[in-house]
Amino acid sequence: MSEFNELVNIDIKNKHILLREDLNVPITNNQITNDKRIKAALPTIEYALSQGSKIAILSHLGRPKEGKYNKDYSLEPIALRLSELLGLKVYFEKEPLNIKPPTYENDITLYENTRFLVGEKAGSDELAKNIATNCDVFVMDAFGASHRRHCSTYTLAKYIPVTCGGLLLIKEIVNINKIFDNPKKPVLAIIGGSKVSTKLNILKSLIKKVDSLIVGGCIANTFLLNENFSVGNSLVEKDMVEDAQEIIDLTKKYKVNFPLPIDVICEQNTEITLKEINDINTSEVIKDIGSKTITIYKKFIEEAGTILWNGPVGVFEETLFENGTKEIAKSIGKAKGSTIAGGGDTISAIEKFINIDDIDYISTGGGAFLEFLEGNKLPGIEIIKKL
Repeated sequence: MSEFNELVNIDIKNKHILLREDLNVPITNNQITNDKRIKAALPTIEYALSQGSKIAILSHLGRPKEGKYNKDYSLEPIALRLSELLGLKVYFEKEPLNIKPPTYENDITLYENTRFLVGEKAGSDELAKNIATNCDVFVMDAFGASHRRHCSTYTLAKYIPVTCGGLLLIKEIVNINKIFDNPKKPVLAIIGGSKVSTKLNILKSLIKKVDSLIVGGCIANTFLLNENFSVGNSLVEKDMVEDAQEIIDLTKKYKVNFPLPIDVICEQNTEITLKEINDINTSEVIKDIGSKTITIYKKFIEEAGTILWNGPVGVFEETLFENGTKEIAKSIGKAKGSTIAGGGDTISAIEKFINIDDIDYISTGGGAFLEFLEGNKLPGIEIIKKL
């Protein structure tokens, strides 16, 4: 029995549905450059339409200035793309929701960017009451925004008779929970990025759940510095060295394998060199992991029963330093264990180096993905829990 109120278990026949999706997609020159988040929302929309529901869709886009319209952040291109994907007219409502709440005259209407509204980010009750007018069921389906206590992701639930989770939100919860609920052993987590400070909580949380933990990118530099290796001019958080030691102590306490790089690719001026980790001079900058380290990491991947990947292991955006992340991606793509990935840079790396279908599950969330993994209670998920 699910602990959540799920859309598929709610009677929504011929009801007025307020649907919060995460349609925050990249748009350049009024053209959508990646529509995966729009496509991820389709199953919930199509299910609601199949039940004869009238749907009002809410979403944010980017970080516009609150209270001010900005055409660069308009959802109008998304309404057009949604129409194409659904094969039916998606009406676009430019009138702000605080002035004109959903009327449910059309089968499906997409409303303008919620972040144009004063009170959205503050979770305004007054705004929520206004938007909730005429609504029968609130469907929260925006996992990528579920860590926000905003009006459209949280407060609305107070003023609508029924709140439930859409197909995408429930899918995210089920798949990410596979890391925690009886995962196939051994469990491997690969956490990359630029700063230990932004990933400290997730590292502490994962140590209690995994058998092996690999840190990549500039995060690894701080751990190397803690181990008294020179990292030259590399990006490093010197004030996080004690925290790095705490992580290392925890890995020992919980008997978690914690391999650090033994060789790296360095750049000095325009010179690129493969260096052993104990042979880096003060002017060099670590940009990628070396071949010996790749071999070690790939062995962990090959032997893993469950793999979580969040963050690259090098500056993969630059061709000269993409090899480490590329080899990790290829290895994960071929892995026998179940694989789950999340985070913008991680998805970019997957799309660059392998077929996205080679990963068992890719989360649509960035910050929400990390906070969920940390074990935090996400407001947008709390509202769909059964009382």
